[in-house]
Amino acid sequence: MSEPHILLIDDEAIALANLTHVLEREGYRVTACRDGESGLEALRQTDFDLVLTDIRMPGIDGMEVLREVRARHPEVPVIMITGHATLDSAVEAMKAGAYHYLAKPFRLAEAREVVRGALELRRIKRENQDLRLRVEQLKNPHTIITQDLGMQRLLETARRVAGTDSSVVIHGESGTGKELLARYIHQHSRRAEGPFVAFNCGALTEDLAASELFGHEKGAFTGAQARKIGLIEAAQGGTLFLDEVAELPASVQVKLLRVLQEREVLRVGAVEPVKVDARVLAASNRDLQEAVDAGQMRSDLYFRLNVVTLALPPLRERRDDIPLLAYFLLRKFAVVMDRPVKEIAPEAMQRLADYDYPGNVRELSNFIERGIALAQGERLEVEHLPQHLGRLSVRVFKPAMAAAPATLQEQEKAHILHALELAGGNRSEAARILGIDRVSLWRKLKKYGM
Repeated sequence: MSEPHILLIDDEAIALANLTHVLEREGYRVTACRDGESGLEALRQTDFDLVLTDIRMPGIDGMEVLREVRARHPEVPVIMITGHATLDSAVEAMKAGAYHYLAKPFRLAEAREVVRGALELRRIKRENQDLRLRVEQLKNPHTIITQDLGMQRLLETARRVAGTDSSVVIHGESGTGKELLARYIHQHSRRAEGPFVAFNCGALTEDLAASELFGHEKGAFTGAQARKIGLIEAAQGGTLFLDEVAELPASVQVKLLRVLQEREVLRVGAVEPVKVDARVLAASNRDLQEAVDAGQMRSDLYFRLNVVTLALPPLRERRDDIPLLAYFLLRKFAVVMDRPVKEIAPEAMQRLADYDYPGNVRELSNFIERGIALAQGERLEVEHLPQHLGRLSVRVFKPAMAAAPATLQEQEKAHILHALELAGGNRSEAARILGIDRVSLWRKLKKYGM
């Protein structure tokens, strides 16, 4: 474990130098600032384990520093220092959330003890955070992390819809978390105790897709040596999630429509249907109305599925979530991989924040997992991130001189081209970046004549 990092703020040069010397002799790493303004700038650039600040300073005083730390880094303890010790200022500081209060001139032994206590509190809080994360991941590995107002409104809508049995279509680019939102709806529904069954509609051939969804009877076709329960039956009492639903073959769409209308499924090779009770949630990274217009999706199936539409925004449209998600993923993968990484260097965070993420949250997750695997100490540095983050920023494709925004198909084609570029032409790697399987990528390449 690296030495604790302490931010020290004091406008008295001698006091600042003396306390810096004392703390560094104790083995701590110290960043010393002569005023509140530079102290707050240091807080914006670096993660600290402890803050010691003088209360009375010109300009931004210690109380304002304390409020800023409590607002932005509530887990970091703050020790207040003053040469004007009064009961009122002590009470005010403690009410505002200060860990402790030291009056000048203070005894060095007392200062060392208070600092040790504050850092021990910080260590315990960090361990408790890791423990809560472990418990949270065990209880609910599908947490949605956001502070974006648009996303919060979307989740509120999802919670209201969850209380019904209405079919829902979730629309969003690859990697935005469509399955995660589907699980969120399932977890907030009366079916939460039932199964959640996910199926990628573009991953299999027509016959295999029918067999997987509807099941089959023994002897229904060559190789069918026993009866098989389909995924629709497997979702009995729960939720069936159909990802990339527009990729379903036409014959399978007809059978699915019957399931939705009649609430019964006919296994391949069977004579009698079986009653089913499963809520259906569907997702697509393209506009389903466009798929209907193009003759790739039945209009009656579209209207049956599209009772409620939820549109997930791409990560580039919720940039305030990037640092939040980055640190959530950092803690998650550090726990899973048993690595000591605890923070992201400011330059590395800037690179992450400036990128446009054609692969959305899935791509950010890949960057963080990769960084933790490469990091040697407690900090994820720039060199642990992919090199292309420093060279380019991917922008949403728009045709030159276009009078209107690019269509979803144009954007999708641009994303595929960029993923192939990042993957050096390797289709398997490009499919992984896009968050789809190779079969789906092949179909898209064929569709766009690529």
